[in-house]
Amino acid sequence: MTTRPAKATGKPAASRPRRAQGPGQPAPAKAPGKAPAKPPAPAAPAPATPAAAPGERPRALRLAAALQALEAVGLCVAAGFAAVATADGQSYQRASGIALTLIAIGTAAAFALFAVGLAKARPWTRTPVVMIQLAIGAWGIYLVKDHRLDWGVPMLLVAACCLAALFTPASLRALNRPPVRP
Repeated sequence: MTTRPAKATGKPAASRPRRAQGPGQPAPAKAPGKAPAKPPAPAAPAPATPAAAPGERPRALRLAAALQALEAVGLCVAAGFAAVATADGQSYQRASGIALTLIAIGTAAAFALFAVGLAKARPWTRTPVVMIQLAIGAWGIYLVKDHRLDWGVPMLLVAACCLAALFTPASLRALNRPPVRP
């Protein structure tokens, strides 16, 4: 039976101790006899991008926060309609009408929380707000398709304007997390 030769790894048979590598330093030289590499010079700070004053939020981000707050108010109005319909006995079952009303109120509170987060330029708000706008756009299309233009068109307009305001360069800069320094 023949055996295959051992795989050549290019490493010497005897191992030698490795030097510790600090954060931000290049890897130690591999070949013996070479001088160690010089540590890199400290990086110059990146040039500041023109933006609003430190305490001021971009106008587009404030617009997105206002539109998100408008959606929270609209959801409160819808919860009010659901509560009135439940109280009048027009709900399929009283328990489901109450549940829908409470869900609408809770969702409106979450929308308001996201609006406050956008107004304060909190990075965690971007993803939930984008997802909300996509869902509202889908519901708006559904309403327009079913000839409910009075609810569907405003929903589509608000969702499109909010997404456009969120994706402006100034809003993206304001919602980006600062880079982590090692």
